[in-house]
Amino acid sequence: MKYNFCLSLMFFAIIHTFGQSSIKCGPMVGQVQLRDAIIWVQTTKASQVKIRYLVDGSDADFNDTDAISTDESNQFIATFYLKNLMPGKKYGYSVWVDNKLQQCKYELSFITQSHWQYRTEPPTFNFVAGSCAFVNDTNYDRPGKGYGSSYQIFGKIDSMRPDFMLWLGDNTYLREGDFESRAGIYNRQSHTRSLAELRPLMARTPNYAIWDDHDYGSNDANRTFRLKNHSLEAFEDFWPTEYYHTNNLEGITHSFAYNDCEFFMLDNRWYKTADTSGTMLGRTQIDWLKDALLSSYGSYKFIAIGGQFLSDFKSFENVANYAKERQEIIDFIDKHKIKNVIFLTGDRHHSEVTKVVTPGGTVIYDITSSALTSTTYDHSKEPNTLRVPGSIFGVNNFAVLTISGERKNRKLNLRFVGADGKELYKYEF
Repeated sequence: MKYNFCLSLMFFAIIHTFGQSSIKCGPMVGQVQLRDAIIWVQTTKASQVKIRYLVDGSDADFNDTDAISTDESNQFIATFYLKNLMPGKKYGYSVWVDNKLQQCKYELSFITQSHWQYRTEPPTFNFVAGSCAFVNDTNYDRPGKGYGSSYQIFGKIDSMRPDFMLWLGDNTYLREGDFESRAGIYNRQSHTRSLAELRPLMARTPNYAIWDDHDYGSNDANRTFRLKNHSLEAFEDFWPTEYYHTNNLEGITHSFAYNDCEFFMLDNRWYKTADTSGTMLGRTQIDWLKDALLSSYGSYKFIAIGGQFLSDFKSFENVANYAKERQEIIDFIDKHKIKNVIFLTGDRHHSEVTKVVTPGGTVIYDITSSALTSTTYDHSKEPNTLRVPGSIFGVNNFAVLTISGERKNRKLNLRFVGADGKELYKYEF
């Protein structure tokens, strides 16, 4: 079927305002590489689903995926792995359910990564990082004022068209009535994913994620959580990537590369002991992280973990509570002079930048970005002695990180942006 792709996108947009969609949640763009991409969809009932896609502006034939049958066993989810794509191209796509084109009032698209290696300097790119996304549900929320607000923040992120979105945990909030059953865990994931303000962002921005306690189980849940396997299954279903179970690791630990940077996605729940003299990350995961950092050629090495890592404030679920484990990783980075390590953290319902200079002179940073829509707090008097002065505030926000410059002289710039789209703070590394 040949036809002008721009006109087809207009048609997809117009049709959205009519009829009833068979899509419950999504579509969502998952990982995107040079020649591959993931598209995720959840339907309202058992259906046959396919994706139709094409390079933007092309008059070639559409590409159709094989149809996937959704069923109740995994809450009617279909995950498509598009392959044989061309690097550095914008693709438009549409979703078909039972051979019917589905509604969409915004452009559905994604851009594959550029094939810059051994050809040019690495591209300038940016990504958004954030945590703590609470979506109110009066049937199950605690009495009183809703804990979630500022949903317009997702529209502000979408308007910036970042290269990808990095979700730093508490991406949804399991409540009483949710974390007691597999069905409850899946239902809460669907409830958050169906938020109208969120859908355009997810439909045209690649999404990568880790979890924290609230999308794993109950508050401060650890390795003893009885339904951890169901939580893992749901997380993998709702946040698909090919990189889970690297080196046969358990939990959601994985890594990915974007242009010249590497991202190490840690699990602070699966191995966590109740006794702080024990472990948060587990020996297997720590050893993997050490090897991965030593092996990395990334200009920047971003380590994503749900709770604050560098802050020396021993409270809440900061890694400072597991002081021996925290120090072991800092000492390893120092010993091997691993440069440009940046921790990306959430959880705390405030944002700040923490900086450590090791005895050997290696500089390590921790960028805490919280909260997207959850209630925030003024923690400015909190005694984190390693805080970059003036960097802490407690309002709904997200972090925008931009990497630019030549391969041997890359630069990282941070901006915290509020729910109204206004810049709150900036910092150059």
